[in-house]
Amino acid sequence: MPPIPELRASEIAHTIQLAIAPVFLLAGIGSILNVLAGRLARVVDRARQLAREFTPADHPDHAAQVHELRLLDKRIMLANWAIFLCTASAALICAVVAGLFIADLTSLGFARSMAVGFVIAMLLLIAGLGLFLIEVRFALATIRVREELLEQRTQRRSWRR
Repeated sequence: MPPIPELRASEIAHTIQLAIAPVFLLAGIGSILNVLAGRLARVVDRARQLAREFTPADHPDHAAQVHELRLLDKRIMLANWAIFLCTASAALICAVVAGLFIADLTSLGFARSMAVGFVIAMLLLIAGLGLFLIEVRFALATIRVREELLEQRTQRRSWRR
């Protein structure tokens, strides 16, 4: 094993500067994960509530409940995959930062591997954000205001004028 070369403080400072941007990216991913976990918790809570209130097959509300449960199930799956992909992205960014330090300390030349790792991390993040967008679209499909409520609101506005 070759001896580890002496490093100057300026070289270490430069390596730390290179690692700062990915660390800020990790903070952003952490915020995204917090939002995703919150959404997942709310969806699971709603699914549990619907399961408690589930009606028999001959009840008039049964079809609507089944439809909403199916949408909630899709949302749970999408949020779970989004969390997985964003977490994998964060873990890979951590590995890239660690790899930058190891490469600099040992004078190993695996910059191309670090670049590939960072690109893969970005692709994972993009996929996770894409699934988050799809989950939001499914959420909008379950949150529809009943038409009769909208008509009542319209009548009130015209009455105030």
